[in-house]
Amino acid sequence: MDSRKDDFDVIVVGGGPGGYVAAIRAAQLGMRTALVEKDRLGGVCLNWGCIPTKALLRSADVLRLVRGAATFGVDAQVLQVDVAAMVARSRAVAERLNAGVAGLLKKNGIHVLSGHARLAGGGELRIEQPGGASRGVRAKHIILATGARPREVVALPPDGQTVWTYRDALLPPQLPASMIVVGGGAIGIEFASFYRAVGVEVTVVEMADRILPVEDAEVSGHVAVSLGKEGIAIHAGAAVTSASRRDGRWHVILEGNGNHEVQAEVVLVAAGIVGNVEDLGLEHTAVKVERAHIVTGAHAETAEPGVYAIGDVAGPPWLAHKASHEGVLCVEHIAGIAAHPLNPLRVPACTYSHPQVASVGLTEEKARAAGHRVRVGKFPFAANGKAIAMGATVGFTKVVFDETSGELLGAHMVGDDVAEMIQGFVIAQTLESTETELMATIFPHPTMSESMHEAVLDAWGRVLHL
Repeated sequence: MDSRKDDFDVIVVGGGPGGYVAAIRAAQLGMRTALVEKDRLGGVCLNWGCIPTKALLRSADVLRLVRGAATFGVDAQVLQVDVAAMVARSRAVAERLNAGVAGLLKKNGIHVLSGHARLAGGGELRIEQPGGASRGVRAKHIILATGARPREVVALPPDGQTVWTYRDALLPPQLPASMIVVGGGAIGIEFASFYRAVGVEVTVVEMADRILPVEDAEVSGHVAVSLGKEGIAIHAGAAVTSASRRDGRWHVILEGNGNHEVQAEVVLVAAGIVGNVEDLGLEHTAVKVERAHIVTGAHAETAEPGVYAIGDVAGPPWLAHKASHEGVLCVEHIAGIAAHPLNPLRVPACTYSHPQVASVGLTEEKARAAGHRVRVGKFPFAANGKAIAMGATVGFTKVVFDETSGELLGAHMVGDDVAEMIQGFVIAQTLESTETELMATIFPHPTMSESMHEAVLDAWGRVLHL
């Protein structure tokens, strides 16, 4: 334990998008860095979340495009859906990026240690390695990036066969004829979109009064209407009270808006996540845990000196890019570099459903509740030339400004590829741009991003194309 090879400046526990990025930044700053991972580099996001789901959703987009090919003057009469091939492609994409992360860590001289790490106090970690061996390592700074796991619904414990988690949904043992998705957040709505596209009868159950409850109410309502047109049944304001398996189907009793029953062959539980805080040796430290997440300060520090926590295990927003950014800020703070604390209102969120949703900052409702006098602008893609040419007229861009200062408080988009456009508003917020700079900005024509400009103009009574 006294040998140099077991002593590090920084040890990161968890190789997901927060952990491996934190390790890379630490190595860039000249710190001797180790990363401990018990499963696969890249974490849930790369292997079982963000990346493979987007590969499947891309297949669904292609399927929708081919089905509507005649609209574009293309004859595509022969149409075959091969879900196994879609899944195989998504796994190949994940494998490619997993290898890429390993290459990045090697390139930066980071020591990758396989096994399960536990805090032992005094800057020491004990690592249970594959095969049962144990190893001790020590560092002045330890960053916990252990991620999170799906929250279970008591009445529907996952079995991998007829009650699925998101991981099961990425590797379906069979394609069911019908599915109940419990949870109408981003994960649930993305899977609902995919499985409906490949022909599954889908029902979404959400405890809140609307799907995508953290999004702007107008956006949530628009998505609900669009999903309904695709044949997805939505039960909002409904909680699962009991479930039973009979005749090859789940019979799920819902409470709220009148008790009723929904049925399906398979249930996908996407009812949120809980942090992986167990079996980390936290009992040997002053680290505090609240509501299954580690409590942290402005720079990801915990109540235990030298121990930090980033990403999903440290609480919302539960997004990969938040974890990565948090990892960089944490390491730079450790290195003595002045870094602004993470502002949750500057973290964009994207849902890759059909249509897509992207947002940053306050919703109109929350801006008003916070006491702002607001100006709201909105521009529909139905009035955008590029969107009309692309056959992508569903959706709109909405912006919320403070009337007095001109500060951009929030931006909310729903439509094709809006996840690729929201960064424009994120940059504007980071630069503290007001409506003056945004209205003076020249947007290229013809692009769907012109809707962003028009929405800003609309907020100030200057919209041109409505």
